[in-house]
This record gives sequence, structure tokens and C-alpha cells, in this order.
Amino acid sequence: MLIVLAGVTALVAVPTWFTTTGTTALQGAVPVEVAGTQVAPAVLAAAVAVLAAGAAVGLVGRVGRWVVALVVVACGVLVVGTTLAVTADPVAVVSPVVAAQTGVGRLAGPVATTLWPWLAVAVGVLDVAAGGWLVRASRAWSSPSRRHETAAGGAAPAAADERADWDALSRGDDPS
Repeated sequence: MLIVLAGVTALVAVPTWFTTTGTTALQGAVPVEVAGTQVAPAVLAAAVAVLAAGAAVGLVGRVGRWVVALVVVACGVLVVGTTLAVTADPVAVVSPVVAAQTGVGRLAGPVATTLWPWLAVAVGVLDVAAGGWLVRASRAWSSPSRRHETAAGGAAPAAADERADWDALSRGDDPS
């Protein structure tokens, strides 16, 4: 679920969030499309962090799952906060992109907001909800296996005893 949510979080950051027009000396009015990654790169960073959390959740114990859930919630808050900050004053965040594309930082028309920032807010809320769900659902999960861990205290394994190994195989145990 977290891996899919990370993909959706990244997906809402890529399309055009704002459209406007800028002016150039040679072309006059030029349409400018501004992607979410240009004005809110933190949304894409949050998606990467949720992806890492999705990979980590199966490898950690109970306390580690709480940390992973906290990271997922923080990523959701980051997505919502960043997106709302960008949509609060779109002219301020679009102007540098217009200046980079046209060479002039002056807007020739109004800034239109697409549906994508609002979808990013909804996905951020889903990230927060997923973190809460992770805390609740992970209580019933078992701890990761210690099968491949070294012996307590880092002690060397016991010397191989061929007869004991054959007896273990006869009982159905795997001595390896």
C-alpha cells in the first residue's frame, strides 16, 4: 500500500499545476506551464521518503514500525503544507519559472490553477491516514525473523557435529 501511495504522491507532482503567460522581447506573450515539481519539489521528495518507508516497514520491529509510521505522517503533512503554501500565492512561485523560461520576470496574464494541486492535498491527507493505519494495523503483525541473525553476544557458532546434524535431519529439523 505504501509503495502505491508513494507512486500516487509522485504522480500528482509531475503534471502542470499552474498556467500563465509571460512576455519576451522577440515573441511577445508566451504561454507558460508550471509543473508541480518546479514549484513544490518537496512533494516529490515526500514521495521518495514514502517509498523508502514502504520498503522499510517489513524489515523493522514494532518500534521501527512506529518510526516508519511517523515518517509517513510527516511526509503527508509536508505534501499538504507545501501544496497549500504554493496555492496561497501562486504569482510568487510562478514568477521565477516565468523568468527562467522567458528571460523576463513579468507576467502578462493571470495565473490559472489546475486541479493537480488539490489532488496533491488529497494525496497528502491519504499519506497521513496511511501512517495512522500503519500504527493500528502493525500491532497485529509478527516481528521480523531472527533466523539469520548471529548468536547472542556475537559468539562463534558451535563446532559442527555430523552425528547431531544427521539426527536433526531425521527429526525433520534443518541444522544449517
